[in-house]
Amino acid sequence: MTKPRIALAIGIICISIFPILVKLNLSPGLVSAFYRVAIAAALLIPYVLITKQFKWPSMNLLLLSILCGLIFGLDIGVWNIAIQGSTATQATLLTNLSPVWVGIGSFLFLKDKPKINFWIGTVFALLGMVLLVGSEIFIELDFNLAFIFAMLSGVLYAIYMLLSKRVLSEVEVMSFMSITMLSSTIALGILSLVFNQPFTGFSQMGWLSLLAQGVVCQLTAWLLISYATQHIRATRVSISLLGQAVLASFLAWWFLDEQVTLQMALGGIILLLGIRLTFYEKPLIQR
Repeated sequence: MTKPRIALAIGIICISIFPILVKLNLSPGLVSAFYRVAIAAALLIPYVLITKQFKWPSMNLLLLSILCGLIFGLDIGVWNIAIQGSTATQATLLTNLSPVWVGIGSFLFLKDKPKINFWIGTVFALLGMVLLVGSEIFIELDFNLAFIFAMLSGVLYAIYMLLSKRVLSEVEVMSFMSITMLSSTIALGILSLVFNQPFTGFSQMGWLSLLAQGVVCQLTAWLLISYATQHIRATRVSISLLGQAVLASFLAWWFLDEQVTLQMALGGIILLLGIRLTFYEKPLIQR
């Protein structure tokens, strides 16, 4: 196993803890997202500057890096709200529909159109999603805010993965992460102020949870994932990150006593199978 694959595997394990910490509801969703990136930035940026590892990218790449940070920060914020409004399992699975959104975006806006495997996989993924959240939601069109935010998180996640792959082909990981974390921190700080979210008054366990989110789920996880993204195709990284849904579901059952029904388990498996099929290289149907 190569170093990038090892880094990706460890990064996935680190990020899988995140939904469990957020679901504890020890701090508001937006503020939790703010502290996650702020703590990571406070540790990383001084280190990068002292060791002189920061290198200014070109203006175009700098703006793209800032945009990545803004998208990533918004992604975390809406995902946190989705987790606290539903279950860690459902929110994690829905946000991991991101590979499907990449394919749809490619079909609408790019010359390189998705092949037949993508559409087959999309049908499986949507069927899995229906089983996961319950067919009555689609029949009654009762899409609550948590469901919508989880879906939106998947779209933002897809955009971030595509943009970061483009930037990381020319920018060092440490420089990229410093810029994105700083821009994420500023954006989430402003959003938290606008929505009048409290920045203090948390319990000792709440602060420990925020520290773990910043050090483990953000700094450690995304340094490793960004390193892997430099050396592995974005589609493969995106698919691999689906593993966090499985780990998050297991951890939610173990620590939060979240109920995982047979229908939810089947839906999750079909959803993940569908996403995997969208990137299967050999044609599933021969013409």
